[in-house]
Formats: sequence, structure tokens, C-alpha cells
Amino acid sequence: MDFFTPIVDDPYQFGQIAAANALSDIYAMGARPLFALNIVGFPRNELPLETLGKILEGGMDKAHEAGIHILGGHTIDDKEPKYGLVVTGEVEEEQLIRNDTAQVGDRLVLTKPLGTGIIATALKRGIAPDDLVAIATETMTTLNRGAAEAARDVGVSAMTDVTGFGLLGHLLEMITASKVQAAVDLTALPILPGVHELATQGAIPGGTKRNLAHAEKVLTLEGNISEIDRLIAADAQTSGGLLIAVQPENLDKLVAKLMKKGTPTAAVIGEITGEGEPWITLRTQ
Repeated sequence: MDFFTPIVDDPYQFGQIAAANALSDIYAMGARPLFALNIVGFPRNELPLETLGKILEGGMDKAHEAGIHILGGHTIDDKEPKYGLVVTGEVEEEQLIRNDTAQVGDRLVLTKPLGTGIIATALKRGIAPDDLVAIATETMTTLNRGAAEAARDVGVSAMTDVTGFGLLGHLLEMITASKVQAAVDLTALPILPGVHELATQGAIPGGTKRNLAHAEKVLTLEGNISEIDRLIAADAQTSGGLLIAVQPENLDKLVAKLMKKGTPTAAVIGEITGEGEPWITLRTQ
């Protein structure tokens, strides 16, 4: 289950983003969605019902793209619009991909660029260029279906989606559960255009700042890495990509399958470096 308040102005796109984001939790475990239910909060006396209709239409179209139906749901009167889905999926037990099974030597692959949280904050402040908002929206409405299929076909070590805790936060969850340590190459991170400039202007979500404060407790820096760089690595994402730990001998095969599936990126961003207490090294090559 996942739902949130609008992060874009267009209600149809908001519905698409929220649905893609909720479906991502299923894809992150290598599973296939079966059906979904709507969760809606809507200020019926403040906004026209046509707006709600557009939100629901966006969610329905994204669910159909995923090959499932929305079977119903529940709506409450709320002072601020909220929308999301409850999604049920299934996976064969031997094909389940967990986030606590990363292994030493695994390479780390990311399937969507970072920066949606910063762009969404800039949009709220009125400083986000329309073309950047359009690029971010396209990224957020992209299903992680193809990425999950590629990971399942290859047989990867571990996987998680990158959402509210940011890349560093979700990587920290993975390595903590797996009892390993990791290194991330800053120069390899895929980042949406304009994000660094918007971050420099102060468009930093509160969640991103909290993410970095948490991650810095287990973070070592190697090279010239600014606070802005670290904030982008910790940026709170909406409908972000999948973070995949894959055995080195299967890396090329995974990247090729991701590219064939048309994922926004197939970036090799780091590796699992050793066993021990959770620790992340953020480095420049």
C-alpha cells in the first residue's frame, strides 16, 4: 500500500505517478501484480469532481499498462488530495528477490535517474523549468515492470526500489539486512538534468535532508564530494528505480536485458565490498 499528496500539477499525471509508485513495491521483489484497490482522500467541497476523475483515470491507465485491473477502493473527504493503491501480487517462492541477500563482490545497478524529489520541491516553489518537470514526470510514470523482468530473468542476488529514503537510505537498508558493506561511485550516478542547479538554489526536500543526516552516520567520503552531491545521493524519490545487486559474472547480461526492456537507465553505480557492520563509501573515481 502506498499513497501521497500531489507532486505535480496535472491530476492525470499525479494518478499515473501514484499508481506506478505503488506497483513498484511488487516489482521490487520480482513479483507480478494481480490486482489493485484505490485509496483516495479528496476535498469534495474545494475541488471539482472532474479533478478526481482525472486522478482515477491516470491510475487506471497505469494499472492497465501493468496488465491488471483496479477492482474498487475507498474514498474519504479530506482537506488535501491524496491518492495511491493497494496492490496484490504473486511470485514463485524460488523466484522471490529479497533485499537482504546481497553478496560480497556484487555490482550495484540503478534503473532510474535520481533527483525527482528536488525537482518536485522546485516545482512547488515555482522555480522548476517546464522541460525538467516533463522529464521527471516521464521518469516517475515509467513502470519498473521491465526492470523487474530483467532481474528475474538473470537471477540477481538482491533488489529493492529507491523511494522515500533515497538511494543511500535504501542501500543502507539492503547492506544492513545483508550484513555487508558497499561503495558507490558518485560520478556513475545517473542524475536528471538541472537537478544540481536546483539543489544549489535551495530546492531541497525536508525528507532529503533527513535521509542524508541518517546516512552520514555510516558514510565515508573519498574524493572531492560536496554537500550538494551528498544530498542528491540521498534525495527522497517518488516512483524511483530499482537498485539491483548482481553477481559480477551476470552484470553484462543484466545491463543488456535492462537496455532491451527500455529502462530509463542501466547504470553500474558501485559494488558490495565486504562483510561487516553496514558502511557506505561514497567515492569519486
